[in-house]
Amino acid sequence: MRVILICCLLLPFTVQADVIPDFVKDMAGAPISRSNPQAEPQEWLLAHVDVETTGLTPGYHEIIDVGVIITDLNGEELDRLFLRIMPAHPDRAEAGAVAVNGFSIDRWTTRGYVSEAAAIDHWLDFHDRVVGSKSVLFVAYNAWFDISFVDHLFRKQGLTWRRLFHYFILDLPSMAWSHGLKGLAGGQLAIELELETETDNPLEHTGITGAEFNVRLYRALLAHALRQSKDNITDKGSESESAADQ
Repeated sequence: MRVILICCLLLPFTVQADVIPDFVKDMAGAPISRSNPQAEPQEWLLAHVDVETTGLTPGYHEIIDVGVIITDLNGEELDRLFLRIMPAHPDRAEAGAVAVNGFSIDRWTTRGYVSEAAAIDHWLDFHDRVVGSKSVLFVAYNAWFDISFVDHLFRKQGLTWRRLFHYFILDLPSMAWSHGLKGLAGGQLAIELELETETDNPLEHTGITGAEFNVRLYRALLAHALRQSKDNITDKGSESESAADQ
């Protein structure tokens, strides 16, 4: 009886190679880092990514442009990429999204665009040229949103975003929250950190303006964390002097 039960439990996990989706097979080619950014920061880079979409639902709505800025761990820019993409289903664009990013078939045709397949090719070529053999962390504002849309874009071409990025991703509002800055909106954090806000003009608002804001915010958070650390050291020093005086 036990043997039969064990066999039954194992059966769901027996998968034939020919039914594994291509994007899962491609995971075998995903970069595997044997270092970590704490110990070997020179071996790591950041990809600050921002996508504009036809709506809020990954898998139904689609990316219409993407901005990528590669930096070192201090936020120093190495290179950037901007791609305007014609979605496969432009008719699904929601009014709320269009009000933010200005998407229209006519406007994209006038400004120039690439197909989804060509966008992946351009992105891979850019990444390989700039990154080389280093490990890269995906960084975004509300990162689940951006990585979800990027995931679907890659899957549609039978690929995985893990071809480019490490398994872990970084979320900027979460980083801010850990330092006592609990505002969720980018504009609110910009005010708290005395940053220039991203444009809200739909004809100028793109993935690259979003990526630029993300880089500014990342640098500001590093500076904020450094100030907090110095303040903590000063406070502890004052407490020690006060205790000694007593």
